Amino acid sequence: MDMKVIPIQVAPPTKSPAWYQTTASEPRGFIQPHALDELWFHTGTACNLACPFCLEGSKPGDDRLQLLRFEDAKPFIDEALTLGVKQFSFTGGEPFVAKDMVRILDYALQYRPCMVLTNATEPLIKRLKQLQPLLQHANKLHFRVSLDHFDAAKHDIGRGAGMFDLALQGLRELHAMGFTVSVANQMLADSTPAETAIYFKKVFSNAGLPEDIHRVEFPDFHPPGLDVATPQISANCMISYQSEDSRRAFMCAFSKMVVKDKGRMRVYACTLVDDDPDYALAETLTASMAEPVSMKHHRCYSCFKYGASCSEM
Repeated sequence: MDMKVIPIQVAPPTKSPAWYQTTASEPRGFIQPHALDELWFHTGTACNLACPFCLEGSKPGDDRLQLLRFEDAKPFIDEALTLGVKQFSFTGGEPFVAKDMVRILDYALQYRPCMVLTNATEPLIKRLKQLQPLLQHANKLHFRVSLDHFDAAKHDIGRGAGMFDLALQGLRELHAMGFTVSVANQMLADSTPAETAIYFKKVFSNAGLPEDIHRVEFPDFHPPGLDVATPQISANCMISYQSEDSRRAFMCAFSKMVVKDKGRMRVYACTLVDDDPDYALAETLTASMAEPVSMKHHRCYSCFKYGASCSEM
């Protein structure tokens, strides 16, 4: 009897070839997610500032990633709770440009602690009274404020005149209200780490803040969309230079980020890779957890080399 041959329809690959192989045709290094401890939300690339070095390319009115609304965030908060999430974190842009930001925090804080990355300038300062009731939640709200340099003039080169003093004002008011705070800066080429620590302590003390405020330093992540030359991370690299414990400490092993891109909510592998569509893993958190994460992005090398992490958990 003749058998009719039915051609198999093979779906086109959803990732670029570079997701799987280095330019030397070696198997690419991957991270296998093991938990959803921290869920990040990108509140949108709109910002009140236009810093030329911004890793998100944020500026006033920018809509590369759209502003997060309460209706966008709630389903992911609810799903994350079923997956055992321990903290919700928010980045931008400037999160307080999003008009629903306080409402989103009020909902998320009913269930888990939250962290917000902010420049602590006008958008936040204008909403301090709205933030006050959030202190009543049993779960704590933490703010991490960006200070690019301990020198006001050097900070203001990128952020704008007066922004150093305004950020310190926001930081001081948050601390005085009872919120916990920390500071983030890039690694500075014009001072040693020890000198940087001393100078920042003086800045905090002079601003009426505790001089031992926790500070997080990051390498230069470069603006979005750049093709930055870094050593490529093969599967062999992940075995030879990383242990099982260190691989589990990569952010993409225990966290995800939700973004709004062209009006569509997507789950990305990491807070640092929203400029590469390969890292859009799924439309639900549950589905995203099954996806191994390629180490192909140039920012992955910062995690590989420095142990860089946006998390403060």
